[in-house]
Amino acid sequence: MKRSHVLKPIAACTRRTLLIFSTFFPPAAAILLCDGMLNGAPAASPAAPAPTNEPQGGHESPELSVVAQLGRKMFYDPSLSGSGHLSCASCHSPASAYGPPNDLAVQFGGRDLRKPGLRAVPSLTYIGRTPIFTIGPNSNIADYDEPPQARVPVPGVKIAPVAKADAAAAKEAYETVPRGGLDWAGGAKALLAEADENVPRGGLDWDGRATTIQRQALGSLLDPNGMHNNSVAEVLDHIKRAPYAEDLRDLFGPTLFEQPVLAVNEALFAIVRYQLEEPSFHPYDSKYDAYLAGKATLSAAEARGLRLFEDPNKGNCSSCHIDKPSRDGRLPPTFTDYQFEALGAPRNQGIPANSDPNYYDLGLCGPLRKDYANTAAYCGLFRTPSLRNVATRKVFFHNGVFHSLEEVMHFYVERETNPTKWYPKLANGEIDRYNDLPARYKQSIDAIDAPFNRKEGDEPALNDAEIADVIAFLKALTDGYRPEQPDGAVP
Repeated sequence: MKRSHVLKPIAACTRRTLLIFSTFFPPAAAILLCDGMLNGAPAASPAAPAPTNEPQGGHESPELSVVAQLGRKMFYDPSLSGSGHLSCASCHSPASAYGPPNDLAVQFGGRDLRKPGLRAVPSLTYIGRTPIFTIGPNSNIADYDEPPQARVPVPGVKIAPVAKADAAAAKEAYETVPRGGLDWAGGAKALLAEADENVPRGGLDWDGRATTIQRQALGSLLDPNGMHNNSVAEVLDHIKRAPYAEDLRDLFGPTLFEQPVLAVNEALFAIVRYQLEEPSFHPYDSKYDAYLAGKATLSAAEARGLRLFEDPNKGNCSSCHIDKPSRDGRLPPTFTDYQFEALGAPRNQGIPANSDPNYYDLGLCGPLRKDYANTAAYCGLFRTPSLRNVATRKVFFHNGVFHSLEEVMHFYVERETNPTKWYPKLANGEIDRYNDLPARYKQSIDAIDAPFNRKEGDEPALNDAEIADVIAFLKALTDGYRPEQPDGAVP
């Protein structure tokens, strides 16, 4: 049977197809088409990443649907960019867990490939389970329901840290917030509930602004620092000239290109299907997955690292990076709770935008997201990324300020105990803590949860040997493990 006969109804039911598929892949599972261009760029010489070939190695691709095969062609097609040299895979290389193939803090794009972005490029692996952006608890919102109305947080509540703090820490935080005379016994539970009701979670990009596939992907295609098309019409013009243009007509109808917005959306839908169907985007075949399935044994260092990862008084990593399968056991862990945190990463002077002392990346508050620009409690918050394949990354945090897991781990445990190591001094000699945020937003920084609940001069929550063990465990989250390999070996 001809493929056009098999898939002819797609033009009329693309939305319904997405609704059905969202049972397993939520609607916020949007393409990050070189989102790093919107969200990242370094001070290295402006050389765009070379287009990357299709996945190779241990992941055998099953037969993809015709739509996904079309999406694969588009994913690796640099002609979709204004420069003609930047494809999705240029920034999201399959050889680098669909993250950037270089160690630049941010990537370059634009017509001349010389315009730096603002944030580090995220990985595209495992984005299919990202829930839609919400404020407060996210209880399996159906794809066809309208998202809940966003609520403005109560002034004075430290959103992210309070929600994760244990009872003692919450009490300490509660006593520092004026509550009109309420005592601990009468107000503690209310405080925790209030904080949880105001915790943002879900959505794609570092600031969660992309809640639909089309919006996110189109934003990347139109971003002047990224793929830099000046309009939807220009995107469509590139698609019309592509060798797969006739395939689009076969799949979505002969009059498709007479409806520009629909045509672009259907093309992006094909790219999304490629991501959802291609196993290398979500293989769940790390050593830790084999361990959970009873097919591998963690090394001594990995096992110690896992214990420290979960210990609420040590690494406390699992409070944000969930390491357990879903409650019904059907879904492996994605190593994120999809919530937002303000962690106070040092300012990265390697990002060209940061040369302006008045410029700040405020995450949920902008500059790329606009709807919470006036919500002070959310300024400085960024979405918690997955830790799967984290050992393959070459830059870390939204601003790419760190280049190794060792740096990241030492920052976590020494941020409060040895701040002079991470932050500059002001003219008056004081330490400019959390120097990538204006002073008025520094109260959003999590200083309640371990390992941040120490004071200057205290012993860090983890020593060097313990940090090495945690990193050994994090390396066990790299996809491509084969049980027959020597213990701890990952291709």
